[in-house]
Amino acid sequence: MSSEDTVGELIQKAYNKLDAADAEGALKLLEEALRIDFDHPEVKDGLKCLTWWIEHIKRADDFREAYDKGVFILSQWKPYYSFLDRFDRHFDSCQFVIRRYVFSAALRYFSGALEDGTNEHDPYLLLLVGRCYKGAGNYGESLRYLEQAARFKRDDAETLSELADVNALLAENRAAKALFREAFFVDPQKIDLRSMESELIIRLRDRVLSMGYAGPELAEWIPVYGNLFRVFSVKRELKQSELSRLKQSVFALENEIGHAGGEQSRLLKPRLINRYFWLIDHYENTRDDPGVVEDTMRKIKIIDTTIYDWYIR
Repeated sequence: MSSEDTVGELIQKAYNKLDAADAEGALKLLEEALRIDFDHPEVKDGLKCLTWWIEHIKRADDFREAYDKGVFILSQWKPYYSFLDRFDRHFDSCQFVIRRYVFSAALRYFSGALEDGTNEHDPYLLLLVGRCYKGAGNYGESLRYLEQAARFKRDDAETLSELADVNALLAENRAAKALFREAFFVDPQKIDLRSMESELIIRLRDRVLSMGYAGPELAEWIPVYGNLFRVFSVKRELKQSELSRLKQSVFALENEIGHAGGEQSRLLKPRLINRYFWLIDHYENTRDDPGVVEDTMRKIKIIDTTIYDWYIR
């Protein structure tokens, strides 16, 4: 048996240990693999990432309540992403198993918070449990909890995006597209793009990212290009009250963008364009007042001729 075969077996055993929630056992196996091949890239990736998480998850012991422990673990994803960004190469197999381990660890604490039944109608806890089940790979349970959370918070972008993501992972693409469209309309800035797992949204995110958008701007442009690329293609008719709020939102953004500075304007521009798209979709669907459609198209052309030309293709 070659040393490469031995290292590969040790890596797989380490991943199996991690799936069984034995992080220390996984770490020892990876250290053993490193002694065989000091330059093995996947071993090095696994060691640095697992060591980071072991150190950070231990800090959850500083909290007394199970709920607070779980919240703390999930709060470490953002600094972990910053840690990852310092390195050029990562292995999907490694990141996948670490992801399952971390979310499973948080889930154990949240499950304890749900046991006595007093928190079963807490929409934020339901969201966190649903997110953890998704990260742990149990999409069916994730869907169950996220649907409950969405019933309590129908207009929460964070909940809607997670529900959309798990629908996509379950190949319920029609529901996923409709929910992603709703989530990005409500508030793109509340959507954690790096927590999304489905190819449907990852491909769209990466395509918009390749166009030069990043940071807060990226989230605002995703629904615009999601419309243009026919990803957010499942649409619904608006209620009269929703149409009134949409018109008010458009009017407010038009006034705001006229006085906004450079950075703020870069965020408001795609948000206003997306609302114009929603307005056009509504009037085309109801076949009511074609003059509004023409007027809205003119406004898009004034704001961004490239988007206008793309839209009328």
